[in-house]
Amino acid sequence: MESILIVDDEKNYLVVLKELLSEENYEVITAENAMQALEIFKESDFDLVLTDMKMPQIDGIELLENIRSINNEVPVIIMTAYATVEKAVKAMKKGAFDYVTKPFQNEELKITVRKAIDLYQLKRENLKLRQEVSRKYQFGNIIGKSPVMLNIYDMIEKVAATKATVLITGETGTGKELVAKAIHYNSPRKNNAFISVNCAAIPETLLESELFGHEKGSFTGAIAMRKGRFELADGGTIFLDEIAEMPPALQAKLLRALQEMKFERVGGTKTLKIDVRVIAASNKDLKKEVAAGTLREDLYYRLNVVPLHLPPLRERPADIPLLAAHFLQKYSQELGKGGLEISPAVMRGLYTRSWPGNVRELEHVIERAVILASGREITPAYIASESQEAENIDLDIDRFIPMQVKLNEALEEVEAKMIKRALSRAGNVQAHAAAMLGITKSLLQYKMKKYNI
Repeated sequence: MESILIVDDEKNYLVVLKELLSEENYEVITAENAMQALEIFKESDFDLVLTDMKMPQIDGIELLENIRSINNEVPVIIMTAYATVEKAVKAMKKGAFDYVTKPFQNEELKITVRKAIDLYQLKRENLKLRQEVSRKYQFGNIIGKSPVMLNIYDMIEKVAATKATVLITGETGTGKELVAKAIHYNSPRKNNAFISVNCAAIPETLLESELFGHEKGSFTGAIAMRKGRFELADGGTIFLDEIAEMPPALQAKLLRALQEMKFERVGGTKTLKIDVRVIAASNKDLKKEVAAGTLREDLYYRLNVVPLHLPPLRERPADIPLLAAHFLQKYSQELGKGGLEISPAVMRGLYTRSWPGNVRELEHVIERAVILASGREITPAYIASESQEAENIDLDIDRFIPMQVKLNEALEEVEAKMIKRALSRAGNVQAHAAAMLGITKSLLQYKMKKYNI
């Protein structure tokens, strides 16, 4: 639903215009002066601003200039009862879409409004296409030739053409969002929005508003209406990353939105209908999350229509050379260091690493090596080993331990931190974490119990 902000110090005009444009299925927000309008505009997403010319304190021309400084593309139509050629020329030079006089003909105004919104939507679409022109989320950008990756390519190709909800699982750094984008940009929705939401990165108190939007005054600080991510993704795809981190109370509203494709903004009573393709992702075992009661069982099955699991890098070592070469080329071009090559010794070392951070970790290792490299070859001197990285972290911990701390306290603190770090990098797979730490799985479990991890 397109939204319009109307600004006029004459309340009668606000009432008439709101009724007129609401009948055309626009969402209309009104403001009685320019200062109020600017506060609302800063906090909301509008497709058009319709403002009076003559207002106290800040007139329509000055409001236009302020709006242009915030969003240079949104169309602004100026209204005035004091029509002159000079005012019309000034408004158009300042970037107004059009200039109408009061009293106006209803049909003419509706046609002007429709033209302005259509042009704005066309501009936004062209801008999005220009931004994405060099970001081709084809299967070729998901690097790998191992059998398991070839199967994933096949799955992406099959599911992209459908509306089916996809649930992507895999450890941190395996490329879940990249796969989600590949599905979207190879689907019939590719020309519409791809909206990504990290459920773990948004505070619990704000997540509902971020997803579904809110109405003015729905909570402290909600000074204006704001569209949520689902509304912004209408016609396209929404990617819900770290879905297991969503609060249980919000899961019921999400389930309804997925089942019925409709919802209400926070504090609102109006039901909004949407057409959104949903892709969810998690680095956790969601069946365990269901068993633990942190993820609703009905939501899990609603999301798990097409499951797609991404393997960790250690399970597809044949892809390491391809990935390393891809990142080498990427960062060599960015840093202007053409002609760099990876030495055989470095490549052997890359094969033998456990890669707890998966593809993302490999990318960072290559990026750092390119930055440090001074010759034509990436040698072992530019690649920190896993043991060296661990030493660096231990030294950092030791550096910040106060002198008054007792030895046993310091050792236990370091041990607990190392265990937490290893578990995090291993995706909470205890066997892999124990291997990184150089201890047995049973000893790791004993220490986890000791430190209440």
